[in-house]
Formats: sequence, C-alpha cells, structure tokens
Amino acid sequence: QVQLVESGGGLVQPGGSLRLSCAASGIIVRISSMAWYRQAPGKQRERVAAITSDGNRNYADSVKGRFTIFRDNGKNTVYLQMIGLKPEDTAVYYCNRWPVPLDYWGQGTQVTVSS
Repeated sequence: QVQLVESGGGLVQPGGSLRLSCAASGIIVRISSMAWYRQAPGKQRERVAAITSDGNRNYADSVKGRFTIFRDNGKNTVYLQMIGLKPEDTAVYYCNRWPVPLDYWGQGTQVTVSS
C-alpha cells in the first residue's frame, strides 16, 4: 500500500524560501521517477519538478532557477527546495510518481506566498 506524506508548507513572504518533504512508503523513490505537482485554486494540477530514477531532473519553465528537486534514498524521501517564492507559487503541493501518477494522492501541503 502506497503512502505519500507531504509536509513543509506554510505562509511565506514573496522572495522567501521553503523546503517541502515527501515521505514515501510502498514505493521506492530510488528506482522510481517522482515529481512534485501543485494545484492552485481554480486551476488544473501541474507538474512542477521531476526527478528520474537515474537522477535526471526537469522543471516547469515557471520555476526554473528557483526550485530544486532532490531525494534522500536512505529516507525514501523526495524534497523540493524553493527559493525566490512568488505569489503565483501559492498552491497545494503534492508528490507522486512521474510521468504517470498513481491514482493515490497524499493530502498535499499548502504553500501560501503573500505579504
């Protein structure tokens, strides 16, 4: 049974930073391609950043240079380091398999960027 537990969100001012964590069980992040997705109110869920099983990374154009995805194989956890946050980054952030996500989604973590 897969579980994905996202954490680390919060309220931050524009220009601030956050690090999101996704603790996985039932799926091995080291041999899976994983991604962070986000969904803002009234918008479709979108892929923000992905990391393949061999460590290649890709990012949405809107976050390139500001977000970094990485993983800790020992902790079976995927992270998203976010700097230079903008109000348009406000959303609920989720992690899941990539490019085809599992039907199961965790509860997500809310990121709000506001002054």
